[in-house]
Amino acid sequence: MPVTTPVSDLPNLVRTLRERLGLSQEKLAASLGVSFQTVNRWERGRAKPSQLALNAIEQKLAEMGVQGSDLLYKYFKQQ
Repeated sequence: MPVTTPVSDLPNLVRTLRERLGLSQEKLAASLGVSFQTVNRWERGRAKPSQLALNAIEQKLAEMGVQGSDLLYKYFKQQ
């Protein structure tokens, strides 16, 4: 499902997901199949996640259950 929030909010999504999972940028990158530099650029707002990466982020939020449900709703609202 497409992201329903402004691109300017994506750094917050990535950072909050990483913090809730208790992961470093390196570990989140590995779990999403991207480089540390990519996650770092996402969090700094210098790049935005590809649709494939957004799908992986959405899946991670869904797997988190209640802990990720607010982010899932905010960023990936079910129509």
